[in-house]
Amino acid sequence: MKILGFHREFWSGGSGPAYDNISDFVQDSAEPDEPEIIEYLDSGYEILSFMGSVKDVLGSGERILGGDNIFTDGEWVWRGDLSFYVMTYHLSIPIDFLEQIRERKYLMPDVSRDQRLAVYNEVRGIL
Repeated sequence: MKILGFHREFWSGGSGPAYDNISDFVQDSAEPDEPEIIEYLDSGYEILSFMGSVKDVLGSGERILGGDNIFTDGEWVWRGDLSFYVMTYHLSIPIDFLEQIRERKYLMPDVSRDQRLAVYNEVRGIL
């Protein structure tokens, strides 16, 4: 399992290493395929859900419904609010993730129930 977009603002210290501060990943311009990246993130399999919303940690004043939810494509996991940060702040995404989804032509792979359960159990072990 690879963790995507878990910056210090979202990741408790006892849960393993986090990325640096989210503000370090803000970019002035979008990736040319940003809409497709956002669509891919939004089409992930939800493996952990929380009711409620979270605030934008970068200060826009907006709240993101389901921001704490956890999604997967079977290999990577990310928070529900990652697409908001990519869309709003053009947040930088690791190149190996981008290469993989571009290779897939932005299509979410089929992830079996057993695979999703395995990712869920792995996530539960580190949260």
